[in-house]
Amino acid sequence: MESRRTLLWKMILAAIGLRGREACAQPAGGRVREVGKQALSGPFAGMEASLVEVSYPPGGRSAAHRHPGFIVGYVLEGQIRFAINQGTPRVLGTGEMFYEPTGALHSTSENARPDQPAKILAFMVAPAGSPVVEPK
Repeated sequence: MESRRTLLWKMILAAIGLRGREACAQPAGGRVREVGKQALSGPFAGMEASLVEVSYPPGGRSAAHRHPGFIVGYVLEGQIRFAINQGTPRVLGTGEMFYEPTGALHSTSENARPDQPAKILAFMVAPAGSPVVEPK
């Protein structure tokens, strides 16, 4: 039986290989692209992994929102300002990761630089059929 860690890594790699589709939730002045979704099995039966790329133009931001599953994010390009549950925002640069627990309020999500774009990759595990973003 495979470990949960091995299964999650396989799901991430499978999702990266899937053809991209445009998602419906768009940040102000930015773009959200659903890279793919993958049904999970074994100890994660009934769950689905989603991989989403979020691109922010200089000064771009997302409205406060929640997710129906946990998020592990990775900054692909530039710098983002990030906070959950009204916490103190922190700036994350290329190569840094962040975590959002299930249902946490993503209260700050924006490009930290006014002169260059930023891009993140978000990996979410949530109940199958859930939207990527839920209302605040």
